[in-house]
Amino acid sequence: MGQRRRLAGMRMLITGASQGIGRALALAAAARGALVLAAARNEDLLKELSSQGRYQGGTLEWVQADVTSAVDRQKMVDAALRQFGGLDILVNNAGIGATGHFADVGPERMRKIFEVNFFGLTETVRVFLPILKKGTKPAIVNISSIAGKRGIPARSEYSASKFAVQGFSEALRAELAKDGVDVLVVCPGLTQTNFSQNMIEQKALVQMDHLRGMTAEQVAAKTLRAIEKGKNETALSFKGKLLVFVSRFLPRLADLVVKRKVRALFQAEIEARHAQKLQSTQAGDKKSHAAP
Repeated sequence: MGQRRRLAGMRMLITGASQGIGRALALAAAARGALVLAAARNEDLLKELSSQGRYQGGTLEWVQADVTSAVDRQKMVDAALRQFGGLDILVNNAGIGATGHFADVGPERMRKIFEVNFFGLTETVRVFLPILKKGTKPAIVNISSIAGKRGIPARSEYSASKFAVQGFSEALRAELAKDGVDVLVVCPGLTQTNFSQNMIEQKALVQMDHLRGMTAEQVAAKTLRAIEKGKNETALSFKGKLLVFVSRFLPRLADLVVKRKVRALFQAEIEARHAQKLQSTQAGDKKSHAAP
């Protein structure tokens, strides 16, 4: 466990804050008295978010920035220093995804996802570390995913990027313990946002029903609670926690269930491939019998 903290008066920057979980986090944190700096690429959405936060009586500033840009990452640092004189909590929420089997897509998709979900996150941490170390009960909060605990078929690149975030966070937590900087990881499951609509592409045979998941506001409330308690790891939703439990303590069962589901989806293809192999074998046998 990390340090317990009260959000009121704490200086917080949230990336990917214009929509979904990031937006809900920004509004909820500002409502609790945090001094919030929202960062995202869409200026219009950021302006609307800031206006709503201020209308509700909170402090919610914004900076237009792309976490994959070194120039923009420095813009976020400069904005935090200019607006609040420093930073106490960095929430790395920006992320993208895609669906479809690994063998059916090119390498550029993997690189694009990692550029945002992993390298954008790690380099944002790097530029903020000097001022975070001077903050009050500082914390780095990495919004990961249940897919960072258990790889999800047809979401291999996204899962890999979140596993990378998990490993980075665990190592960084130990490294920064001497500096008093907490590193917290929050793993949402399905969430009712437009994340699926914003994916690079969707090629999975079965799409996940995000409307069955938690609301962005519920995720935000649980995330802020984890920050207040200094909880190192937080898995959200009952199904998400169950998946993590089964993957950790019953990995063979988890593998078996996932394999069966994938095979069921591709049953026709598997049967056609089997029939083709059988025909090739029979044709080869006929040729060998016909040979003098």
